Amino acid sequence: MLTRASFLRGVALSLPMAALPMLVAAPAAWAQTDQQTVIAGARKTLGDLRHDKAFGNARTLIRQARAVLVFPKLIKGGFIVGGEGGEGVLMVRGAGGWSDPAFYAMGSASLGLQAGLQQAEVIMLVMTQKGVQGLLANEFKIGASAGISVVTLGSGVEGAIGGASLPDIVLWSSSTGLYGGLTIDGSIIRPQPDDDRAFYGRPVTTRDVLYAHTPTDRATALRRELASLG
Repeated sequence: MLTRASFLRGVALSLPMAALPMLVAAPAAWAQTDQQTVIAGARKTLGDLRHDKAFGNARTLIRQARAVLVFPKLIKGGFIVGGEGGEGVLMVRGAGGWSDPAFYAMGSASLGLQAGLQQAEVIMLVMTQKGVQGLLANEFKIGASAGISVVTLGSGVEGAIGGASLPDIVLWSSSTGLYGGLTIDGSIIRPQPDDDRAFYGRPVTTRDVLYAHTPTDRATALRRELASLG
């Protein structure tokens, strides 16, 4: 069973020793965030996307998306050593509309001459079934999953969607802080079945949540917000 602690340990094993203090502090931040807070944050992030000019130029993307992964608060911070992490939700489009949310976590770390703090909202529009299957795996690493293309909204996306095939994932982000930009290449994304069990009150798999077609009232507002975008 994958837990937040085991997820962080797995990321930590791949990092230099200097990166570990930041990751040790991460569980405390995660422990303060319950599932309903993540749901509410995801709804707000979708609302922010609605008012972004870059999204307005590519509104057809949301109508074509097979799934949407929302991280309402991706936190990146540190001095010399930087790291990022946050919790989010994945929803897939079905015949009856958008599914209930399945919980996910993102984590990574990087070395460089960095200073300051950054907090970002991140939305991944998953355009192909191949992209969906990548996220359903136990671990998805951005930029390292063979054959899955990830492009950033506003950087040539309109040309990409006008071609013969769609990119697998289109990334939108809105960030604040002192970093010049948000780079998530190398970030690891994993499902969080413990959060799913806590939110739905029973043992469920990620696929159960996304494809069981038994929506819960606790996520109605989030589903409606996503449906209203396209």
